Amino acid sequence: MKKSLAITALALTISFSAAQAETLNVGMSGGYFPFTFVKLDVLQGFEVDFINAIAAETGDEVNFVTMSFSGLVGALETGRIDTIANQITITPERQAKFAFSQPYVFDGAQVVVKAGNEDTIASVEDLSGKTVAVNLGSNFEQLLSALPNADEITIKTYESNIAQDTALGRVDAFVMDRVSSAQLIAQSPLPLALAGKPFSEIRNALPFRNDDEGTALRDRIDAAITTLQENGTLTEISEKWFGADISVAE
Repeated sequence: MKKSLAITALALTISFSAAQAETLNVGMSGGYFPFTFVKLDVLQGFEVDFINAIAAETGDEVNFVTMSFSGLVGALETGRIDTIANQITITPERQAKFAFSQPYVFDGAQVVVKAGNEDTIASVEDLSGKTVAVNLGSNFEQLLSALPNADEITIKTYESNIAQDTALGRVDAFVMDRVSSAQLIAQSPLPLALAGKPFSEIRNALPFRNDDEGTALRDRIDAAITTLQENGTLTEISEKWFGADISVAE
């Protein structure tokens, strides 16, 4: 009798756990090395490892949905995905629309130029009179537009080839986060270099729809992020991809 009750209790526990598990539909571009990219037909990168670590904590399944970066916000708004893991920067405008998790990446905006031109752009003031490329849908266009000399900067948006056009001199520079820029330069044969120091702190987090269901999911994911921070998993993932811990503010 006791054995029968134990088996029944175990079955109920398994059934309850299965009922609680969800499928997280996570959007990403799959084209932003080393955060999210495809190699040998395998989606990988910092964001992929990060989301898989969260799912290991929550017990959820993960369905990665890849699309162009510019379409990710619309997919979140319409419910096609539950969140975006693609270096989404917290901004006042985005906070007004979405419920954000705690930050898990701390970075800064960085100017990148063709190698040999580093001295021509030592600071953002030197961007005056220049054509500067940014990724379409990223926060860097907004950052540049907020500069005191914004009226003197020609901003060009790109879906791809941003690094190639800079190396070929078709644009004077591009702006990306410093972490990705340094990794891109290290991995690419293109003649590129960092110009000046980073400007404007960047805090990346996971956005969720700002409704009861979205905020409840955010809270559950946030608890998992805290666990990953406390047990060192987030630091391990960061050091794997960047050789440094980008999950804490300097």
